[in-house]
Amino acid sequence: MSEAPDPEVIELATKVFDLARTGEAATLAAYVDAGVPADLTNDRGDSLLMLAAYHGHPAAVEALLARGADAGRVNDRGQTPLAGAVFKGEDEIIRALLAGGADPAGGNPSAVDTARMFGKTHLLELFGAR
Repeated sequence: MSEAPDPEVIELATKVFDLARTGEAATLAAYVDAGVPADLTNDRGDSLLMLAAYHGHPAAVEALLARGADAGRVNDRGQTPLAGAVFKGEDEIIRALLAGGADPAGGNPSAVDTARMFGKTHLLELFGAR
């Protein structure tokens, strides 16, 4: 039988996920430096990196990648931060994720599939250059 989660831990996790969503890179980095896992995920499998990428915060994305966040980690729906950034049109974040090791063919739909769906030929060319 599992114990109920500690309310203080839930409060801290909620705060850290909010930092990723709002792009408060320095504060987010400080929490990771203090021991919060760089690949912390919420109840839907969305990582801190996924939230920062999807909400358009390149500095937070770079801070998380610099602290070991997995650029290719998929959420519970099989989506990657890179595919989310393609969907949202976040070119700076796309470049950061690629530099951090993200695979354009990973996930479902992949970043390549997403770029094709939305006619983003410049991204298809970028992905082909890898």
